[in-house]
Amino acid sequence: MKTLVILSSILGNRSHSKELADHLIARVRAANPAATIKIRDIGAQPIPYFDGDTAGALFTPADARSVEQQRIVELSDSLVAELMQADRIVFAVPVYNFNLPAQFKSYLDHLARAGVTFRYTPEGVPEGLVKGKQVFVLTARGGKAEGTRSDTMTPYLRQMLGFLGMDDVTFIAAEGMAMGEVAALEGVTLAKQRIDALVLDAAPEGLAA
Repeated sequence: MKTLVILSSILGNRSHSKELADHLIARVRAANPAATIKIRDIGAQPIPYFDGDTAGALFTPADARSVEQQRIVELSDSLVAELMQADRIVFAVPVYNFNLPAQFKSYLDHLARAGVTFRYTPEGVPEGLVKGKQVFVLTARGGKAEGTRSDTMTPYLRQMLGFLGMDDVTFIAAEGMAMGEVAALEGVTLAKQRIDALVLDAAPEGLAA
């Protein structure tokens, strides 16, 4: 299986969501040293914001695009291609002010393209085209909100990923990161235990593949 890992924290190695992603990657590599893993860190190298120029480039016919528009589309194409080529996708997403980082929203905006990653049926029903993916969303937040109305990010991501066709999605959260060292350690430990359980449950055909 080919694994794509998207990191989105601005904190680099101090990021708890990255820590969870690193833990999952280590488990995958331990199970299969030959595993193919690609990592894109959009926290360190952000995707440009989806602005008017971006929308204009994507909606301009290929033979009429300017050089700058071609560059914009090539970036979006490359993001879509690596997503389509992956069997397993890991999104490491910290919670900033009750929702996902702006960097990750820009990434999703570049992915959501009519006729490429989703389409509308003749009945007007949206159909996601990014199908057959095993998806893990690893989150970290300062407080504790999992399963409550304060967790506004999980419902959004579940809807957005589902819109693109990704319906096999597992969310794992490390909570209490801003509630002191003991709470933070407990939150990370519990999240890592959930990752370990998934590895064991999925072997030999899932995470271990």
